[in-house]
Amino acid sequence: MLKALSKRLNFFLFILKLLPFWGWHRDGGKEKLGVGGKSTLAQKNRTGTANPDQEASVTPTSVNYHFTRQCNYKCGFCFHTAKTSFVLPLEEAKRGLSMLKEVGMEKINFSGGEPFLHMRGEFVGKLVQFCKKTLELPSVSIVSNGSRITEKWFKQYGKHLDILAVSCDSFNEDINVLIGRGQGKKSHVESLQRLRQWCRDYGVAFKLNSVINRFNVDENMNEQIKAINPVRWKVFQCLIIEGENSGEEALRQAERFIISDEEFNLFLERHKGISCLVPESNQKMRDSYLILDEYMRFLNCRNGRKDPSKSILDVGVENAIKFSGFDEKMFLQRGGKYVWSKADLKLDW
Repeated sequence: MLKALSKRLNFFLFILKLLPFWGWHRDGGKEKLGVGGKSTLAQKNRTGTANPDQEASVTPTSVNYHFTRQCNYKCGFCFHTAKTSFVLPLEEAKRGLSMLKEVGMEKINFSGGEPFLHMRGEFVGKLVQFCKKTLELPSVSIVSNGSRITEKWFKQYGKHLDILAVSCDSFNEDINVLIGRGQGKKSHVESLQRLRQWCRDYGVAFKLNSVINRFNVDENMNEQIKAINPVRWKVFQCLIIEGENSGEEALRQAERFIISDEEFNLFLERHKGISCLVPESNQKMRDSYLILDEYMRFLNCRNGRKDPSKSILDVGVENAIKFSGFDEKMFLQRGGKYVWSKADLKLDW
């Protein structure tokens, strides 16, 4: 009888040891070591806290899905770095996007990392087509560094894409190299101009994103911006995010890129004649975006770092969004809701 009790006790202890492993996420149960020797499991279990002031009924009108963290550039201030190589299977990504549509998503923006690296752009192309053709979203956009986009991609998927936003922080190639946007012998600015023409040719609205930092804060971009003529020029103040571009666990250390609020405002003053300029200070950026990471978890940036919710694929959108830290008032204040469908922009292609 004592032997029987001992066996039962040992079995019970064995089950207790297994319990922590049953919560592993969709990475095949493999614990991968991250920065500083910490596992991604430990990182994933640090979830954000629910905001008591945030309504449970927040509608994810505009969502940014960073489906990959991998990138071919090495921007020194990057605040969404290559801490994992994980990408959801296509059908799982589509399932999550369908869930978001069901609760009110109108605009999806695909970002990274660099979205055109995975499957040479086929993955993001299929997601763009799915969101426009199947989900019939009013707006589908991509943010890219532009280095891997081909005209073949535009021919196949351009009709489903409303807006292409290309990141360009300087029109001086030496500064781009200092920042980390160097392409070897290729010119980042030439790639930008080629993409601008393809957007005209294939009916895609062209948007420009620039991060203002220590190396470009004194640059005058008026002439070049007017020549490119984007529908929007988003001008971001370089932002510090713990664990991404600052701190022991970070892959980047962006302190040397930081500028003051006064310097940022001087840059804005220098370009006040650009009607499409949309400025975003650190205060406006931090909490006014609904960000989904590669596991489809909302990232809460309220505490200066990215604390993840549980995946919408596991707990649903309404449960996960409570932990997003999303500031809807700031989203509207920074001009987050705008004419974002190319059918409504009425552009002269």
